[in-house]
Amino acid sequence: MKRRDFIAILAGITAIKAPSARGQQAAMPIVGFLSSRSPEEAAVHTAAFRQGLREAGYVEGHNVATVFRWAEGNYDRLPTLAKELVGLRVSAILAGGGSPAALAAKAATPTLPIVFVIGDDPVKVGLTASFNRPGGNLTGVAFLTGELGAKRLGLICELVPNPVPVGLLLNPNYSGAELQRQEVQAAAEAMGRRLLVVYARAETDLEANFATLKQEQVGALVVENDPFFDSRRELIMSLAVRNAMPAIYHIREFPAAGGLMSYGASLADTYRQAGDYVGRILKGEMAADLPVMQPTKFELVINLKTAKTLGITIPPSLLARVDEVIE
Repeated sequence: MKRRDFIAILAGITAIKAPSARGQQAAMPIVGFLSSRSPEEAAVHTAAFRQGLREAGYVEGHNVATVFRWAEGNYDRLPTLAKELVGLRVSAILAGGGSPAALAAKAATPTLPIVFVIGDDPVKVGLTASFNRPGGNLTGVAFLTGELGAKRLGLICELVPNPVPVGLLLNPNYSGAELQRQEVQAAAEAMGRRLLVVYARAETDLEANFATLKQEQVGALVVENDPFFDSRRELIMSLAVRNAMPAIYHIREFPAAGGLMSYGASLADTYRQAGDYVGRILKGEMAADLPVMQPTKFELVINLKTAKTLGITIPPSLLARVDEVIE
């Protein structure tokens, strides 16, 4: 057992045992946090998760403990990490970083409550029976960003209207990759734009991807929703700038860190919602009875400094629809 896990569990068992009104003692619950991503780039979302817990009445280190497991974009590690959390006898699991983590958690336990944060349809990927009545031991937040690829294609084409090819970056190891490709391909055909799909399953693929895009004279790029891409955010953005490639991403964290633009739901808010759901489950509610939540707000974010670096002028019609401008 890792030292940090021993400390978290020891805290849950002994350090903070609050006497009840009847003089009994209640052990602190422990939440397992399983993620496809890496702790550094996901820090803002971890903080949002803790905020959601606080809104439900749980403060980490006071009346709840959290044990973290990070796959850092390596999906094949998730089944082992999920089993580790189950072996630690956690009270609930937060499965973040998309469908791979949620599916690994589901395979590891048929009984422990699991709250997921995914960008796909949970019914289509086999996590829940429905949105309103999930059934089983899973529920969570589905922000459906993977289904917004067609919208992102349209937005990036407003910046690069010339009839040049547009690229689509996918991870073939991601469960929703083929559906993402089909949706963006259909939108490209409807717009009369040639779409060049490139695949990256490892960090070493990314340099080759951008070399291919440049060779094929691709004029813009849609980077699809994928936790592996999130965990390699700095590399992807630097390659885009180095190759003078206008790119659109799925969350604001990309343009906030120097990417050109993004369109999608607020990922931080989905983690806050997930934290609140975990808190409600710790209080006794059943995952099967909690409807899968969906976002109500979508944000278009543009980094004007990056646009200037790329020599791009944002059309007034597009600028008028922007929710946040980063300068």
